[in-house]
Order: sequence, then C-alpha cells, then structure tokens
Amino acid sequence: MQPGDNLLVHYHDANLLVLEKPSGLLSVPGRGPDLQDCLSSRIQTLFPTALVVHRLDRDTSGLMIMALDKASQRNISLQFEERKVHKVYECIVQGTPAEHSGCITLPIGRDLTRPPRYKIDHENGRFSETSWSILENQNGQARLRIEPRTGRSHQIRLHLASVDHPILGDPLYADATALAAADRLLLHAREIQFSHPLTGKIMCWKSSCPF
Repeated sequence: MQPGDNLLVHYHDANLLVLEKPSGLLSVPGRGPDLQDCLSSRIQTLFPTALVVHRLDRDTSGLMIMALDKASQRNISLQFEERKVHKVYECIVQGTPAEHSGCITLPIGRDLTRPPRYKIDHENGRFSETSWSILENQNGQARLRIEPRTGRSHQIRLHLASVDHPILGDPLYADATALAAADRLLLHAREIQFSHPLTGKIMCWKSSCPF
C-alpha cells in the first residue's frame, strides 16, 4: 500500500502501523505553512486515527511506527522511554575507523547559538550512547551498523561527527567534503523490534538500505 508519493506501509492492524519514511520528508509538521507536508499528515489521510509515537530526522530514511489508538500510543511510547525498542541503523561515513567496532558515550544538548543543531555538552548535556561496527570499508569511507542505546535528537549524526567520521551528505554536521560526497544524508533506519501493544508479541521489521 502506497499512500501519497513514495510512502510504503509495511504492516498495519487495528492498533499500529509500520511505515517507511523517505529521506527529505518530515515526520511531523514543522513551523510555518511551507513545512506542513509530512509523513504523519499523509498517513492520516488514509488512517485518520494515526498518532505519532517517535520521529526520524527529515533527511533520515527508514522504519517508523505510528499507533492507531491512544492506548497503543501510550504503550509503545513507554517502550521507547524504557529503552525496550531495539533499533538498528545503517550509514556511510567519511574515513575508516581504526577499530572494527566501538561505543560512543558523549552527552548531548541543544546548540542554542546554531539551531537546529545540537552539540556535545559535558556540563548540561544528557547521557547518550551509540554502539557501532564496521560492515565494509570502501575507498576511504566506511559502511557502519549503528545501534543507538539512547534516543536523543541528532544522536547518531552528532556522535559520529564528533569522532571525525561524519555521515556523508549530512547538511548539519559534515564538513564540505563529506557533505558533497552524497546527494542525501546516508543514514537509514533499517530494523526495529518492539512488543505489540495489545498482544505483547515481539515484532521485528527490516528495511533494505537504499544506498
């Protein structure tokens, strides 16, 4: 089922939807009349009761969940808060890390001088943790498997840039070379696992990386 342009519903039942968000589309409406087109508003034309549970950055593609009733929204939102939702991302970064895998633990806070950016903030930032491993090294770049253990805004993008491996095509955190290396942010939410809000059954969905 494809509501609107380039939107795919992987799964739906009476309680929830599993969706594929394309890169370049907002998850929810932004501020201003020119930022009203988004995944949630498009989906609500087909599923009027659809409610937002979590978000992906506009430039990130991949799997998102929406609830179809308030009880399911509360249940899945609580799973996110308690870090019971398992997410896997894939990205391509500038440079090749010296190690095969690692974990970045750097606190994140808003960069009030350069919105909408965030920054590493050791004084007031919130604890943030990102696990990564190399899938492939390729010509001075690396394809990584990413598991964010916390869910801060811009976490993956900022963490990788802070260790000198910005994601290619990142308009906020990449340097000029990494930005010019891709025509979109090369970050994709490829797997998500959570418990069904009504049955408690573990559900896992996967999406092929488009780059």
